[in-house]
Amino acid sequence: MSHPSNQPCSLPHTLAGLGLRFPYHQEILDTKPDIGWLEIHPENYFGGGEPLFFLEKIREHYPLSFHAVGLSLGSTEPVDLDHIRQLKALIDRFDPFQFSDHASWSASGNAHLNDLLPLPYTQESLTTLSCNIEQVQDAFGQTILIENPSTSLAFQEDEMSEPAFLNALTQRTGCDLLLDVNNIYVQSVNHHFDPKHYIDEITTQTIKEIHLAGHTVEKEAGHTLLIDTHSAVVCDKVWELYDYTLRIHGSHHTLIEWDQDYPPLSVLLEETSHVKNALDKAKHHVAT
Repeated sequence: MSHPSNQPCSLPHTLAGLGLRFPYHQEILDTKPDIGWLEIHPENYFGGGEPLFFLEKIREHYPLSFHAVGLSLGSTEPVDLDHIRQLKALIDRFDPFQFSDHASWSASGNAHLNDLLPLPYTQESLTTLSCNIEQVQDAFGQTILIENPSTSLAFQEDEMSEPAFLNALTQRTGCDLLLDVNNIYVQSVNHHFDPKHYIDEITTQTIKEIHLAGHTVEKEAGHTLLIDTHSAVVCDKVWELYDYTLRIHGSHHTLIEWDQDYPPLSVLLEETSHVKNALDKAKHHVAT
């Protein structure tokens, strides 16, 4: 796919990226920090207006990745064709180097929920999710990435582990993975498993992006529950798991996400610097 001549190359010059949210539009334009790329939720730009104006200006300086939240790919119903049409229009306009969504569902009939709800890991769910992914890939004419979820509950009817489900999904549809390391850590605490074993099971060749974010810790009746809120700095345990992921699967485009309780942009840039340091350390580890 070609991109308009007034836009820069769609490929990032470095692997470290940052989630672009509305509070940072003007400051990003004014300061143009040394970030390899920016990721947006494309649904936030369906309405046009000022957000789209800022995105046009920002795209002149940074490659973009699209991280959709509204396709509801795990739903038993077909993906909404109007939603696909609006996403395709933005893809054609901004030429993102990657497009991703989630292994989850959020719509049923006329009901559209704000949460990304989990799926049981069954052959039936695998077939449903695969069909919807294939529909989207055919409409876009490109491979998309699917993100592993963050959950606080597990289904009794699961027929396979989450990594096995994701590996089967990539094999069946040809899609790739967006590996959210924070989600893996959150689930490892909530569901009591070794997160390194999870990472070991994922097929390396399918990983095309990594997400890092902060979470919230809730304690009740002696139990600890982690909630994937994207509202804090990345914790030490997640940084350690990210280092492990790089050692096992190599370096990949890595994004810092922050979606509520927004801090100064300097805080996010410091987190991005941490990503760059981890990538440099991983490169040195491979070289030696």
